[in-house]
This record gives sequence, structure tokens and C-alpha cells, in this order.
Amino acid sequence: MPETSEKRPFTATVLTLYPDMFPGHLGLSLAGKALARGDWRLETVQIRDFATDRHRTVDDTPAGGGAGMVLKPDVLARAIDSVSAEDNRPRLLMSPRGKPLTQEKVRELAGGDGVVIVCGRFEGVDQRVIDARGLEEVSIGDYILSGGEPAASILLDAIVRILPGVMGNDLSGVHESFEGGLLEHPHYTRPQVFEDRDIPAVLTSGNHAAIARWREEEARRLTVERRPDLLARTATKTPPKG
Repeated sequence: MPETSEKRPFTATVLTLYPDMFPGHLGLSLAGKALARGDWRLETVQIRDFATDRHRTVDDTPAGGGAGMVLKPDVLARAIDSVSAEDNRPRLLMSPRGKPLTQEKVRELAGGDGVVIVCGRFEGVDQRVIDARGLEEVSIGDYILSGGEPAASILLDAIVRILPGVMGNDLSGVHESFEGGLLEHPHYTRPQVFEDRDIPAVLTSGNHAAIARWREEEARRLTVERRPDLLARTATKTPPKG
């Protein structure tokens, strides 16, 4: 009988000028335990290793003038090419001009074999290497960081926590904000009374149907108040009846 090969664990390869920033917080708590068990893998590639001059130069001034420096396309291309050419993992570039990261995108990535993440620095990355190497730009929000490393860590945090076996209770990844198009309902725990504030009576009633309704209503209330755009987005995805 032919041998059956085991599925390779989810593997993240991060291209960066600062590999010592990883695993960072990803080496702690549940993600760190899963990393130690081999449930997922993390590799780093030092971009500077692919510079060819004696100063190991990785950036240059922007064409057309302007402030800042730009990552050189030839150096970054060699770093990307050091990852196997047969590797079909998505190639992502953490970038404030990329498509906003969503929980839907996180689940899509978590369902694959892994990701290759490029962390930009300085003013940005030469557009030619983005086009030539098919980098998909991803943003974690409308603000600017000093580099792509913190964004890459956030992306990996979101992915790793929903990989099979990482969280103690797999349902924890289902009943959360954004999973059903709504923000998450409020949570409570003991003591029963905190600074004259009671736990809502329905949550201690033992009536599971009533609890489910309350949670749904609270989730919808919070979403209307804070993120009505989520409701609009969900409505556009719902096919018409009839």
C-alpha cells in the first residue's frame, strides 16, 4: 500500500529586517503552547541577507524625490524567491493601503497550508516587486506603524487562535465579534454583585432559550450603536428570497 503523508502543519514564513521580533507574544499562552507542540510553525527570513553589496544595503531614495527610503526590489525579490518556488501559500504584504483584514479573510487563510508575510519598512516597497511577486496587500487598520512586523503578529494571532486544537474550547472561536456579522454580546461572571451592579437575571435563570435570545438581542443592539456598517455589509451578502 502507498504511504500516506501527514498534512504539514500551518506554516507562517515572515520576511523581515527584524527577525528577533518573532515569535514575540505568539510564543506565549495558547499560541505559544501550540507552537511548541508543532501544531503550527513559524519561520523568519532576514531580508538583509539577500543584499549583495558590502554594506548590505536594502533601501534607496524614492524615484521622483520625496522623504523617506524605499525597500529595493532586487533585494526583496531574492528574499521572496528563497522560499520554495513550488510553495503555493498566499504571499501577503502588510500595508496600510491594503484591503482591510476581516474575520472572513482570517478564516480563509487559516484553512490553508500557511502564509508568506512580507514586512515592509521605511517609506514602502518598490511597486515592481509587489507586482512581479504577486504580493497581496493587507491592512489591519487606518493608521501607520513603523513597520509591518506588529501587523504581521496581529494577523498571525488572529489566524493561529482558530487553528484546530489551539483553543481549549473550539466554540470559543465561533461565538465572537464578527463571526456572525455582529459584535459580541456582553459577558459577566461571579461575583453576582459588583459595586451595586447585578448580573442580568436572565443569565442566571437557567433558561437557555431565553439566554440565547438575550445574547442575540444584545449583540444586535451593540452593533447598531457601534458598527452599523457591519449590518449593512451582512445585508448585501444575503441573497434575495423567492
